[in-house]
Amino acid sequence: MSTFNTTNIESTSGGAPDFSQGLNVGGSSITSLITMTEYYSQVGAPSTPANGAVWWDGTTAYQYVGGAWRILSVTAPPAWFGSRGLFYGGLVSNHVTTIDYVSVATPGNATDFGDTTVSRYGIGALSDGTYVLGAGGSSTTNVIDYVTVATPGNATDFGDLTLARYNAAGVGDGTYGVWGSGGGTATNRIDYVTVATPGNAVDFGDMTVRRESAGGVSDGTYGVFAGGSPSYGAYSNVIDYITIATPGNATDFGDMSSAAEAPAAAASTTRGVFSSVFGGSYTTDIRYITIATPGNAADFGDLTLARRGAAGLGDQTYAVFGGGTTGSVSNVVDYVTISTTGNATDFGDLTQARWTSGGAAGD
Repeated sequence: MSTFNTTNIESTSGGAPDFSQGLNVGGSSITSLITMTEYYSQVGAPSTPANGAVWWDGTTAYQYVGGAWRILSVTAPPAWFGSRGLFYGGLVSNHVTTIDYVSVATPGNATDFGDTTVSRYGIGALSDGTYVLGAGGSSTTNVIDYVTVATPGNATDFGDLTLARYNAAGVGDGTYGVWGSGGGTATNRIDYVTVATPGNAVDFGDMTVRRESAGGVSDGTYGVFAGGSPSYGAYSNVIDYITIATPGNATDFGDMSSAAEAPAAAASTTRGVFSSVFGGSYTTDIRYITIATPGNAADFGDLTLARRGAAGLGDQTYAVFGGGTTGSVSNVVDYVTISTTGNATDFGDLTQARWTSGGAAGD
């Protein structure tokens, strides 16, 4: 048997040759090595399709499986996640207006985005994928302002919370933005807005216990609020949850593994992750929950640097935790892969070392 090697075969007139006697590759007919799929583009259903055939009727795509045409659908990515993460406001020695951004999937240093309307820290940030809203802050304020994530620039006034407070936890489902807890005096108040429609917040219901500085995550159906501080020097392990589309009071979810104040929070549609939890000492602890399944938090891993008061955000795959304080303010940004428990990796640095920023992501 002859063996030859070539990078190209052409007929004498150019183009692909026709092997009328067939062609074997590796001892097998080339026709057995190629899977041919029928494709139809027409108004009516094809009459004699092969199993696996695809048909486009101008509006809907179908595939012929098991003797019937099945509609092919695509699940869009969740609206409240995004590829650009924003760190919103914060505290150095004074309140700042700084907004930074990062590309969540690409580790590197943060870039200046613009400024908040009012200098403040303890901002509750959330997103519908297009806009990031920052609510409340200290000195105790009811301000809500917003930015368009795709367009760096300064924030614009959105409206007001029903109650002035700082360190509220923000969650959303792509339509509604909800803030729970908050300080000045610890509250159980929950407010909400329609993110795409500037205006004042409306009362949603109450959390199970009064506290400030909870961490908030969402899977698009449920919003979960974890930890917090019921009063100065006291810390809570309470986790409770709401159904975001249905105003009402929160329900008990479970407990953090220990009392925790101001956890930095991020989530996928499955898992919520909380880091830099503070129970009286700086810590590297990262904990997680399965959002759709009430229960206690479990150990996830450790941050690269022990601190409190970091801000969390995510893009469904990665959770990014920025800033915080170790006794002095930090510019450290860490990240983890949400689906895989383990220790965090260095991501880069914020443009300005600070703590108690708000964190949210969009596109």
